[in-house]
Amino acid sequence: MSSFRADGSIFLHTLALCPTSATGTHDLRISPYFPAHSMLGFSMRTGQELVLATRRYARDSAPRSWWYLLSTAFLLLLAFAGTLWNVNTAAKFLFSILSGLLLLRMFVIYHDQQHHAILPRSRNAERLMRVFGVFALSASSVWRSSHNHHHSHNSRLRGSQIGSFPIMTRSQFESSAPSVRRKYLSMRHPLTILFGYLTMFLYGMCINPFFNNPKKHYDCLIALLVHLAISVALVTFWGWRQLLLTQTLPHFVTYAIGSYLFYAQHNFPGVSFGERLGWTYEKAAMESSSFLKTNGLMAWFTGNIGCHHIHHLNAKIPFYRLPEVIRDMPELQNPRTTSLHPLDILRCLRLKVWDSDLQRMISLREMTHGVSA
Repeated sequence: MSSFRADGSIFLHTLALCPTSATGTHDLRISPYFPAHSMLGFSMRTGQELVLATRRYARDSAPRSWWYLLSTAFLLLLAFAGTLWNVNTAAKFLFSILSGLLLLRMFVIYHDQQHHAILPRSRNAERLMRVFGVFALSASSVWRSSHNHHHSHNSRLRGSQIGSFPIMTRSQFESSAPSVRRKYLSMRHPLTILFGYLTMFLYGMCINPFFNNPKKHYDCLIALLVHLAISVALVTFWGWRQLLLTQTLPHFVTYAIGSYLFYAQHNFPGVSFGERLGWTYEKAAMESSSFLKTNGLMAWFTGNIGCHHIHHLNAKIPFYRLPEVIRDMPELQNPRTTSLHPLDILRCLRLKVWDSDLQRMISLREMTHGVSA
């Protein structure tokens, strides 16, 4: 389990996609946001030129960033309060779910600040986000090191397991010992993702890093102790039911969704992996990072992180500017996509190993019964 490292403005217009084509792909360019005539006479940028073209969007507006940070924090505190003081059990449950969704949005804001995409020069923001990282079981010391490694090694078959889900090739998997196979499959198992609260955060982001390097990751121990202290306080003053409603369920919701988002961002039909030769930052962003289609409300709760190919192209772009980038740059309007539709979730979860001959991810069933190109 040691391979695990987890890592907007109210965008109430869904990023519209045209109907799925006969080839099973989507073309964003002919949606209402991306009219086809905008492509006429346009010279498509690639490689470093494309990366450089995103730089004008990598500018933070401090008042805007503070507004999103503080307003989300305020709503989160209100939702937590609703789980404690609302007399109606059904309402408490709804506030608990809402707390989980707002905690997810706050985590994306924390993620952006750790990238220095927002409030990069604010010491107050840094202090506040370090405190949040402890509360969210994602202490800054382990988050930054693992997540930065992930951005530098995205899509590489070697070295990409730090800060991401592990990837084995078909030949590696077939030649591995049964115990190695079981460990690998357990890391990618749907239940591991569903219970990300326990597997990826309590263990992967707190317990394991601290015991591996106590001096470097002492803040992981602080995160564990703070989490335990909150649990004890909830049980002592409000009882076990409030522990479930105020802490357990919100964290479960946040990390179940968050763990799946992180999985689907780099494990989806059409994803590309490769060796070091030929690897480029731009190629890894465009071919190994998905665009996750969501409705406008879910885009708000997830801080537009579904525009993940743009985030990997330039991690300094604030989360609230990602939709602006995808609207303005035609080169980014035909990404490799997935969604939160149950069938798309199933298609992503069934992918297990990279077939170097077919140049695609395949399922265990395909590997057992044989596949064709």
